[in-house]
Amino acid sequence: AVVSTQSAHYGRDRVDGRASQTMLDSMMYKMCYYRFGEVTVDHRQPPGFDRTRESVIGDRDVKLEYIEEAFTTTNWLVRIYKVKKLDNRMIKKGSRPLKAKRPRKTRKGEKGSVGKTVIVNRGKKVSTRK
Repeated sequence: AVVSTQSAHYGRDRVDGRASQTMLDSMMYKMCYYRFGEVTVDHRQPPGFDRTRESVIGDRDVKLEYIEEAFTTTNWLVRIYKVKKLDNRMIKKGSRPLKAKRPRKTRKGEKGSVGKTVIVNRGKKVSTRK
């Protein structure tokens, strides 16, 4: 990611302990730093130390809710995720019959209508039929 000096100055693109809550909650941050807090790159640095940014990441215990890790290269340059299946989707698409709405029956002697019909007569106010 390209970080301008202005955005780094205001802390919008920080990933360390002073990162904004919006950054820590973003999918980009979670996908980049998932399981990164478990990694020790150098024995002199704490777990979760980002050598590129020379700081410890802000949230070392990233939890993924909607995606799961499918593949990560040994150097973590390529990371592939897949979307988790929804737990609340119990019925498969197309297996549930659709319920057709029945048309409302009119009372005896009434004219049938669909919704509210507007009747316009020249020179008179507009009235709606209920």
